[in-house]
Amino acid sequence: MIDIKNITYSYPGQKQPVFSDFSLQLPENRIYGLLGKNGTGKSTLLYLISGLLRPRQGSVCCNGIATYKRLAEQLSDIFLVSEEFDLPAVELDAYVALVESFYPRFSRDILKRCLEAFELPTELQLNALSMGQKKKVYMSVALAAGTRLLLMDEPTNGLDIPSKSQFRKVVAENMTADRTLIISTHQVHDVEQLLDHVLFLSERSLLMDTSMADITERFAFEVRTPQEMDDTVIYAEPSLQGNMVMARRQEGQPETLVNLELLFNAVTKGLVK
Repeated sequence: MIDIKNITYSYPGQKQPVFSDFSLQLPENRIYGLLGKNGTGKSTLLYLISGLLRPRQGSVCCNGIATYKRLAEQLSDIFLVSEEFDLPAVELDAYVALVESFYPRFSRDILKRCLEAFELPTELQLNALSMGQKKKVYMSVALAAGTRLLLMDEPTNGLDIPSKSQFRKVVAENMTADRTLIISTHQVHDVEQLLDHVLFLSERSLLMDTSMADITERFAFEVRTPQEMDDTVIYAEPSLQGNMVMARRQEGQPETLVNLELLFNAVTKGLVK
């Protein structure tokens, strides 16, 4: 359980805090989507959860232990894939030998499967890779680490279209029942098929905290012609095919795939809670 209680955090020299008296509880064993506009604190929240940042007030605890303490036994069960990172100028095997000594559940078999899914060899010189290839390697190592808490900040940035599909496959196939994954992203269509739960952040507040099951039960997402627009429509955007619509789901209506972009826009406009 991640338990965030009444935290306040601001960066040095910043007048407005990123978070002020902010609270959130995240039960274990789910895949969370952390969504919000630029500057709403998504990355900061991941850094607070991982212990890289310490709140000015309040507490951030993982399984009852404050993350700012950065205890070795806690850090060995958390892996953060940050948006910006670099890998050392060594061969992959040397990097893995260094990393796996810190993560007791590290699996070279999982690493190999992930690399194969990303169409990468196991013998690599890390500084010779493109940015997209480095991201694939880093995410493969993160999944292989076997930590119960995995944090990813904009994991699909820099990936081409086939690689984004590979990413979803790799994550889905290597998520164990005892693992919690939090994905912070602007690329909602890249991850919406993976998520169990969504969190919408606005400036220093939480707009929505709900499960994907609840969303599919309450809402329908579809394309409608102008003649099909009725009072069930909550939010709509024009498209070449017609209107992309988020509507109240009617009794007996089949479930539809969730369009998180429509939902996010509806929530930020105050049309739904």
